[in-house]
Amino acid sequence: MARRHHYRRRMNEPAELDMTTFLNLMVVLVPFLLITAVFSRITIVELSLPSSASAPAPTAPAFRVEVIVRETGLEITNGQVVIAAMPKAEDEDYDLSQLGEYLVALKREYPDKEEASVLLEPDIAYDHLIRVMDVVRSVELPPEGEALEPLRVALFPDIAIGDAP
Repeated sequence: MARRHHYRRRMNEPAELDMTTFLNLMVVLVPFLLITAVFSRITIVELSLPSSASAPAPTAPAFRVEVIVRETGLEITNGQVVIAAMPKAEDEDYDLSQLGEYLVALKREYPDKEEASVLLEPDIAYDHLIRVMDVVRSVELPPEGEALEPLRVALFPDIAIGDAP
């Protein structure tokens, strides 16, 4: 009979939780999460978006660089007239080196110009937009003279994006 009474007293006592295994797991997970958080980085692309309170329009239309990314290829316009058209290459990729050459020629002609627009058709992949923006922003020129390293030249760093006409 004494055994039964002892058994009932154990049933009425609250159960204790063993937190040791949970704490061991946390000791391993917290440093792991902190270490991996350092390796993830977010890249931010700065864009110049047009505002509704912009300055009044000048009387003479100013030259502006527009790169239009189409399904069939790239076009460079001055806002009204197509200056150059570059169809897609055979491997279905845009010819970014030729785009860079045209933009370098435009920069030599208009050295004070800093703004450019990149206009896209609706179904263009985001990766193509970023690659075209990188070329419009700056280009790498081959080494000249005694220089051993290629030279990176800024072209049109203030980029606005929009829909292609």
